[in-house]
Amino acid sequence: MSTPMRKFWAIALLSCATLANAQTVLIRGATVHTVAEQGVLTNTDVLIRDGKIAAVGTSLSAPGDATTVDAKGRALTPGLFAGLSAIGVEEVSLEPTTADAGVILNAPAFEMQWRPEFDVTAAYNPRSVLVPVARVEGLTWTVLTPASAEGGTMLAGQGAAVTLDGRYDAVLTASRSLFINLGGSANALSAGSRAGQWMLLDQAIRETRSPSAQDEHVLLHPAGREALAKYLSGGRVVFGVARAAEIRRAIAFAKRYGMKPVIAGGAEAWVVADELAREKVPVLLDALENLPYSFDGIGARLDNAALLHRAGVRIAFTQFNESHNARKVRQLAGNAVAHGLPKDAAIAALTAQPAEIFGLAGDRGRIARGQVADLVLWSGDPLEVTSAADQVWIAGRPVEMQSRQIELRERYLQRLQRLE
Repeated sequence: MSTPMRKFWAIALLSCATLANAQTVLIRGATVHTVAEQGVLTNTDVLIRDGKIAAVGTSLSAPGDATTVDAKGRALTPGLFAGLSAIGVEEVSLEPTTADAGVILNAPAFEMQWRPEFDVTAAYNPRSVLVPVARVEGLTWTVLTPASAEGGTMLAGQGAAVTLDGRYDAVLTASRSLFINLGGSANALSAGSRAGQWMLLDQAIRETRSPSAQDEHVLLHPAGREALAKYLSGGRVVFGVARAAEIRRAIAFAKRYGMKPVIAGGAEAWVVADELAREKVPVLLDALENLPYSFDGIGARLDNAALLHRAGVRIAFTQFNESHNARKVRQLAGNAVAHGLPKDAAIAALTAQPAEIFGLAGDRGRIARGQVADLVLWSGDPLEVTSAADQVWIAGRPVEMQSRQIELRERYLQRLQRLE
């Protein structure tokens, strides 16, 4: 093993040891984006004790065991949401043995048995090199999302949020959700028709509610019926849809069957913004999506986030199939601001709003007393692409600001310097 790579793994192990030791930290003189009623507080201190925020105020006294960090007026935000991702369950996308996001059953659509009992979090690897790559960019948590791969089904399975601090028990159980992918891209998984998707979903729910009255071909195993039943009494279901018509159908379907819907994608969500607001249905969207990459998103536009926010829809930012570039989620927020979204709303869509959407608002997403101390101290404006995370804390523990990408950069810079 090369010296730089030995150094990388040594730092990774040191990071795990560092994250295991809780500290008392006083961050002094920051511009604190509370993402709460207090708004942005200048020249403000934040005290961290036992992994949580103990106090927010001016001229706080430093306990004797505290490590003091002089923020020098820099921006301090809650840790950022990395979006829906496969961080920790996909290492190399084209190497099947390292890609665990989806179940591939390889049966014809009309013979396929769905597996909603599939839980992608069981494959999470906290030692994945993608974890430190994400967290040095200020990303402290993500929602692991099952995939509807070719040979799989549109009812992809279950996922949940994980904290990116390197622990094995990283799953935040309150966030558990069911994922269903619909639209044109799912036609091959549903006998070739969007109408067939809703027909099959209706059948799956009938099987769950009346297991003794089943047709010859069933969609669900007993374990699948048991898993699906948990979402028919207020469970969170994430519908991957883009078209306005299908968003409306997903809302109606969820209401009929007792689900709590979340829209993921929503390229045409702005068209039905009023209905989304009225039904209190949140949207996870990519604010850079403005081109009709398929017939599902012909109405995509760059001010989608601004229009949804103006209508009162709760939004959060995510990318799709971008686990290796999760850091770009800040660019989504910045571009949404450039197209009319207020800056405080954009920061909320990276912090407090996704925490609320996934049932984690009680202890994440804001800078307030009692919240888990997931914090990021920035070199400049958090939404400016030239800014960087100077220091990240997860549950009050400082993250070693190193990753495999940084190690490789330093390795090749050293070689270039020698050549000069």
